[in-house]
Amino acid sequence: MELRQLQYFVKVARKEHVTQAAEELHVAQSAVSRQIHQLEQELGVNLFMQKGRNLHLTAVGQLFCSRVEMILKDLDRAVSEVHEFLDPEQGEIRLGFPNSLGIHMIPSVVAEFRKLYPNVKFRFRQGTYPTLIRDVVSGEIDLAFISPFPENHDQVTGNVVLTEDLVGILPPGHPLAGEQSIKLSQLKDEKFILFSKGYSLRPIVWHACLEAGFTPKIAFEGEETDTIRGLVAAGMGVSLLPEMALFQSFTLQPIRVRISEPKVTRTIGLIHRADEKLPLVAQSFRMFLLEYFGLQVDTLPNP
Repeated sequence: MELRQLQYFVKVARKEHVTQAAEELHVAQSAVSRQIHQLEQELGVNLFMQKGRNLHLTAVGQLFCSRVEMILKDLDRAVSEVHEFLDPEQGEIRLGFPNSLGIHMIPSVVAEFRKLYPNVKFRFRQGTYPTLIRDVVSGEIDLAFISPFPENHDQVTGNVVLTEDLVGILPPGHPLAGEQSIKLSQLKDEKFILFSKGYSLRPIVWHACLEAGFTPKIAFEGEETDTIRGLVAAGMGVSLLPEMALFQSFTLQPIRVRISEPKVTRTIGLIHRADEKLPLVAQSFRMFLLEYFGLQVDTLPNP
């Protein structure tokens, strides 16, 4: 059994198509098919079954794939650790974060870190709350900024690095646009533009509205901060967004107002796997981030 066979097998399992897998691997389709066939012969089982134009894993194929993926991840980590041992400042950090942090915070902290470690590489992955948790647990990423911070989770641990206010955003010309602050209940008759289900900001805004005594009427559900901000600016409704998501300047801008009651905030945490030591370069980045956000590093437990 060869490493190449396992790599080809996992790629086909993910793509469910030999041709697409071969294209991503930059090899001939016949080479992929041959390696998969040899692997099945050696194991004495069928790993795939044909369904239309796609290949689906058999039951035993699913079992084998889950094990092989773990082996390949461990191998990648071992190679990274060797490189980091030779030069700790030339590794790669795999970092996840939600869309709302990608506008200002992530570029800012990465730029500051790279002033100290200019040769460190980053591999970024944006995701929702559940996908970021999943990717940390599975080892797809080393660290993730996440909101809200998961207080009680068996498989991830970390620190709250920031608590941020959510502010109301209104169309230009809205009757409340000139106010410095408002009560959320003053928006009870408005149509809201919210994040879709699965995005962590949605329940924060939803529960805040319930606390203010009303259920928000939804005009539109989106998946991008820029979409929500733009639609509000176009007069399609109102919303609440983190201050950090309003840094960029666009021609069409909503009006922001403070929400005095109830106080609406979100926690932003930095998480990693609870049962695994971070790679050296990722641990250096974690310690940098804790200092960057003003946490006492020497009083925090090591992962």
